Amino acid sequence: MHEVVNEKVISKVQAEEGNEGVCRGYGRAMALLHEATLTPGKNELIEPWLRTRPWWDGQVRRGPVASFRLDDPAGQVGLECFLFGSPSGETLFVPVTYRGAPLAGAGSSLVGMMEHSALGTRYVYDACGDPVFVATVLDTIRCGGRQADLRLLKAVGTEVVRVPTATAHGDGAPDVPAHDPEAPVSAVDGTDRTTITGDAWELTVQRRLGPAPDGPGLTGSYEGGADLRLAVLSG
Repeated sequence: MHEVVNEKVISKVQAEEGNEGVCRGYGRAMALLHEATLTPGKNELIEPWLRTRPWWDGQVRRGPVASFRLDDPAGQVGLECFLFGSPSGETLFVPVTYRGAPLAGAGSSLVGMMEHSALGTRYVYDACGDPVFVATVLDTIRCGGRQADLRLLKAVGTEVVRVPTATAHGDGAPDVPAHDPEAPVSAVDGTDRTTITGDAWELTVQRRLGPAPDGPGLTGSYEGGADLRLAVLSG
């Protein structure tokens, strides 16, 4: 069985005209994915962890399932955001990060480890506890960015375009603050959301998608629903 992990950005474009003051260096990205065997697979790793979360909805059968990727501008951390549908119609938002080494101080956010046949050991984290994810979401909201375009590097050495199964875009709000991707974050799980606090701001990551707070945010769509508010900034 072959799966892929987002690891590297292979191209960028300049920030959109008119946003240079708030989005300098931020733009569309093409992310390179590696075709590889993962042990354990993503489902095997994430599903047991989901059942330990206070926001898990108790739905064992999931579907449709989709994902999109965001871009770490440094090209070091894989950012994958899953949308898990269910027969009841409720969707869970489950973003994770993939790292080549442990994230210091984030042991409580570790989902688990897996072996990647091309890249070696990968450390999989709940993205809400990873500062690179938080920084990227804030950038995407501020700059009106969207999910990364995908290119799959196949085992035989050829590259093919891969269409994401979900899409996402930020509202485009110049006043949204930036976060240092090296600075630790504090995330608290609730029964339907995770709250991440920073200096004079609060980012609400919706886990059970539905009514969300007001404010600039990140919106996603997939087979199971459109215009779903995934994360909202307040403060």
